[in-house]
Order: sequence, then C-alpha cells, then structure tokens
Amino acid sequence: MQTVIVPVDFSETSMNAARYAVQLMTGQYEVNMILHHVYEKASQASEAVQKMEKLKSELSKSGIVKINILAEEGSDFIAELEKLARHQQADLIIMGITGRSAIGQTFIGSNTLKMVERKVCPVLIVPPDASYRELKNVLLTSDFKNVGVATPSAPIKKVLKTFHPQLHVLNVDSQHYVALTEAYQSEKATLKEMFTDFHPEFYFLGWDDVDEAINQFAQDKNIDLIMIIHKEHNLLAKLFVKSHTKKLAYHSSVPVLALHE
Repeated sequence: MQTVIVPVDFSETSMNAARYAVQLMTGQYEVNMILHHVYEKASQASEAVQKMEKLKSELSKSGIVKINILAEEGSDFIAELEKLARHQQADLIIMGITGRSAIGQTFIGSNTLKMVERKVCPVLIVPPDASYRELKNVLLTSDFKNVGVATPSAPIKKVLKTFHPQLHVLNVDSQHYVALTEAYQSEKATLKEMFTDFHPEFYFLGWDDVDEAINQFAQDKNIDLIMIIHKEHNLLAKLFVKSHTKKLAYHSSVPVLALHE
C-alpha cells in the first residue's frame, strides 16, 4: 500500500478511526497517510488547519507512520473525498461508522456507507468502540458464485502481503449438508488457486441466518478483520443495523473492509 486516506470531522467516531489507522499502519514506511478534513466556509480555514496540525501531533505519539494533512473548503464531503481518492490513486480509505438513528449519527459516520457505494477504492469501516488489534486472523466472506470474476484479488492480496495474517474463507448457505456440491468444490478450487501463496483455510456453514453465522465464526476464530465483497443488496449495511431478533454486537468491535467486484 502507498496511499491511505482518513477523513476526519473531529467527532469521536472519526478520531477513533484515525487512531486505529495510525496503529494499523505503524511500521509500513512506504505508506503515506492523508488526514482529510472538509470545512464549509472560507472563514473556517485557519481554525481547521490548526486543529488538523494538533491532531497530527497527537496521532504521531501513538504510532510511526508518515502523515500529511489536507483541510479544504467544500460543500459536498463525499464529492471532495472521492475526488481526492481518485487523484491520489488511494489504496484505502479508513472511516468510522455510527448507528443509523439521528441521535447516533455523526457526519463522518452517516457518510461512510455512501463512500462505499462510490466504488473508488476499498473502504475500511471502523466501528465506534473498535480498538486496534494486530491483524492475525482475517475473514473473507464469499457467496462462492463465479469467484474467478467476482473476487477482487488484487486489493485482498495487498492486505495479505502487508499484514501477513491467516486467511479464513467462509461461505454460509442453508443448503450445505455433509458434502459440498461439485459447483462449490469447483469454486473452492478457484479461490484456493487464487490465494495459494497465503494458504487459505475454508469453512462452509449450513446456517439459515448469515449474519449470525458470521458473528459466531468471528468470535470462534478471533477474527481481527472481516472482508466483504460489496454487491447490491448484500449484507454490508445489515452488519451495522440494530436488530431486535439478532445480536450483532461482535461486529461493533471488528472492522470491516468493503471491497468491490
């Protein structure tokens, strides 16, 4: 990785994501981290720069990574962030997220999933109470459908080469019984070949509730990062929605990396 962008609005949500980002990237000397802040009025420029300089100084105490700051005027946060990411050819955007209720949302938190939808680059979503843990176990969820085309192997391999975790590949399908079908065996072989240098371990769970299965698996395997291939109408948003019938509490402490086909 070379360029990582961390948007900040000085809310605790974005500050926590920034702290996580610095600790995650510490020791990655080739990485240039850009702290990005968008203010609305020209009169706010001086104060914004001062606050960014202070934040940079504070973050430098918690990790060793090259940090640059960028404070700019703009009326559309998402548009400015997307423009910056494309201009810098960013490898990763790291953002916080909060609840969807009006009370629980912050500016950054409410825009995180919108940024995922722009499909500019992978977005690492840091829940509000997530604390940094070394990436020892990474989970890749897959629907095992046309994986050769649908799996974004390049950004996944960047993560694996950068942090050297154990790769766990999980498929959840209520139709799984004793043995895998030929179709699943074929897709598994394709993924195994794709990530052969990283010695992936495969798991197939026959559960009806996919959210619950991911939740339980993450707990059982001490997963430090969940990678989801973002498609329309997939599980990404559900992972962060309060449910009256399901407990997804563990997802509130495990960062999720949203990738695109």
